[in-house]
Amino acid sequence: MKIALIIIGALALVGVAAMIVFVYVVQNVEQPAYRVVEEEGALELRDYPALVVAEVRRQGARKEALSAGFGPLARYIFAKEREGERISMTAPVEQQRTDTIAMTVPVTQTRLDDGDWSVRFIMPARYQLGQLPAPAAKEVRLIEIPARRSAAIRFSGVADDALIAAKEAELRAWMSARSLVPAAAPVFAYYNDPFTPGFLRRNEVIIDLTDAPAPVAAP
Repeated sequence: MKIALIIIGALALVGVAAMIVFVYVVQNVEQPAYRVVEEEGALELRDYPALVVAEVRRQGARKEALSAGFGPLARYIFAKEREGERISMTAPVEQQRTDTIAMTVPVTQTRLDDGDWSVRFIMPARYQLGQLPAPAAKEVRLIEIPARRSAAIRFSGVADDALIAAKEAELRAWMSARSLVPAAAPVFAYYNDPFTPGFLRRNEVIIDLTDAPAPVAAP
């Protein structure tokens, strides 16, 4: 009985420590300064400012493509293969299918086990496109994504294919009820590292819309 209480106490301490680390990381990592236009629970209509991103392209299953794209981007921002200053990590890491079929067909109808993917790190807002150091690897490219209006759904848990598909379907149903028209393939946004417990993770499915956004002031 005593051993069981010790184990329970240790697990409780680990849980508290995880919560503290989670709060610290979330509060201290820069995120895009979007404006919420409409909110209904976990569903939001957002206006995003223009964002500068570092991007790589990968083919294959969603999970494997995300992992394969992460490495070159991490080496770029941490100046492992180039000269110049390190660039702060931001959140979220974004992933989006770039093949034509993914632009309009819901993920529940396309499958996530094969495709062409863009994996992106968002650059800190203090950088303009021309101020960033040039990547050493040709596979890393720097681009600016124009300001846009998007619909988003936020959820916790381990973002496996089934959960992502279910949340995208929920988001599309919400969009359809408001006659919101998608302008691009969905973006899958991951805010936490793989070691964060599922119940503490923040994930999102984001779909850009044909609606023009209102200007978003720079932070």
